[in-house]
Amino acid sequence: MKSCPFSAAVPSSSSSSSWLYLLERFDVGVVHVDKELRVIGMNDFARRSLPVQEKLPFGKIVTSFHPEAAKAKLKFLLGQAECPVNNAPPMALMINIPDRVLLIKVSKIGDMQGATIGYTLVFYDITEVVSQKAEESAARGGAEPAEPRRLRKIPTIKKNRVLLVDVPAVSFIRSEGHYTWVHTAQGAQFCNLNIGDLEARLDPQLFLRVHRSYIVNLSQVDEIVRDDGRMMLRMMGSTPADIPVSRGSAPHLMEQLGLGDSLAHASR
Repeated sequence: MKSCPFSAAVPSSSSSSSWLYLLERFDVGVVHVDKELRVIGMNDFARRSLPVQEKLPFGKIVTSFHPEAAKAKLKFLLGQAECPVNNAPPMALMINIPDRVLLIKVSKIGDMQGATIGYTLVFYDITEVVSQKAEESAARGGAEPAEPRRLRKIPTIKKNRVLLVDVPAVSFIRSEGHYTWVHTAQGAQFCNLNIGDLEARLDPQLFLRVHRSYIVNLSQVDEIVRDDGRMMLRMMGSTPADIPVSRGSAPHLMEQLGLGDSLAHASR
């Protein structure tokens, strides 16, 4: 049966019915792998969406056609699928598809006796839900490519649910290895995207990476604190957080805040 193409129009309501409506309109990608993680089958949508091109990965390890950052996440998902207590929570992965965000779920497949014989990877392309097109920096027909889609919502994970965090509500983002924690006034939410992925997809006029482990929302900076030559940003909130600023990031931060000259005079 031919699937109905997904429309970019997103209902304004954030209710569960809206989310269900969107899922009903998504095409779903399915990839089957054996116990040794070799690809044994995939549906047409997966074949079109994944970066396999002419190199169809049948018989190859499923991680072999993913970039390094995605390999670690996919291995984690496959490992979680073996957990005897619960299935792994769905994870949002940025893989090697230009400007795409995929929501991936891995399920273990067992035989009659319950022994593992392989895995099924199911994914949705949720790019239209969590991002919006950035304004093109070059004129139409120019040599420069358009900027990547900007995130308007960040997919985060809580137990078995995917929570979409509105970008303006984000105070700061903290890196933890291949993953991140997205901090808002309501607390911190785990995000499966790494800090480099998020930095590339957030509006650089509003969000700035001030340290290898931190991105801040400039509109939520409350104070600039200097202590023994080090700079910290104190973020707004009932429980203020202090964010370190690397020496290399400080000049650009001051420029973005419009405080370069005034801070220079204040420090004399």
